[in-house]
Amino acid sequence: MPERNFRIRVELVCTCKTEQPVGGMLCFIHHEEEEQRRNLGPSLLQTVCTGSYLDVQKTACRFHQLVKACWLVLPHSRRWRLTMLPCDRSCKFKMARAEEEIIIEIMLGVQQGDSDIFMSSQASEALFTPSTTWTLSCAVAEAKFFERRARRAPDGSFHLRCLQLCARVLVGTCFSEYALKTVVMHLLNTTPLSGWHRTHFLLRLDDIMRYLRHCLEEKRLDHFFFGNEKIPEVVLPPALQRAEPFNLFQHLAQDPDAQAQAMREFTDMQDRLTRMLANDN
Repeated sequence: MPERNFRIRVELVCTCKTEQPVGGMLCFIHHEEEEQRRNLGPSLLQTVCTGSYLDVQKTACRFHQLVKACWLVLPHSRRWRLTMLPCDRSCKFKMARAEEEIIIEIMLGVQQGDSDIFMSSQASEALFTPSTTWTLSCAVAEAKFFERRARRAPDGSFHLRCLQLCARVLVGTCFSEYALKTVVMHLLNTTPLSGWHRTHFLLRLDDIMRYLRHCLEEKRLDHFFFGNEKIPEVVLPPALQRAEPFNLFQHLAQDPDAQAQAMREFTDMQDRLTRMLANDN
């Protein structure tokens, strides 16, 4: 997906007039810093921020500490052994018992208002990502969109099967799974859900391939969420709804050789899909 990087500014707010838990809570603004340190130790802002900005690495480190502290009081700790694994921008750990082993990685995210869009701790594609850089993530919005469509779809709907099958023929090509997912989301948003029944399987597969070919010829595939105001299942920030559509195929518009290569690989991909369907039958 298109990369959008942000810094998250953290500002102090007065908590004097808010409802206080038992024992009270010191206000960061109206209590002396020394008094806060004496009662609470280093402030939360000092723990997770660099300057005025939320720091990914500091926040991940703090989350690591909380996981370790909470693990000791969980029932699972009697059956599983927890090992924290090194990772700068996420919380990664291993749970093991006997010969069983599970690796878990938790990405951190900051929600944009009440929307389904988050600022993620995932590293950017740059060689170096500053610790105060957070990356725009639509992962929650995408999952919600597919889940809500699946809930409304009639029994026998197979849109996810279409996505999985097409993803298999992408292997070894210049096309990303994200581009394919975007095509399917656009079609799900415009094709009646009744049209995704298994009886229409070949028709919808053909729609996906035709849509992708048209985008290649036009050298344009719009990101599903940027500038899209017609997605009732998902809550988007107003700025994202009003944004100019982002072209996922911008690189093809700038490089004729890349577009020619993409068209050749698309033809090979179509042939591979045809053979795969013939073998399944």
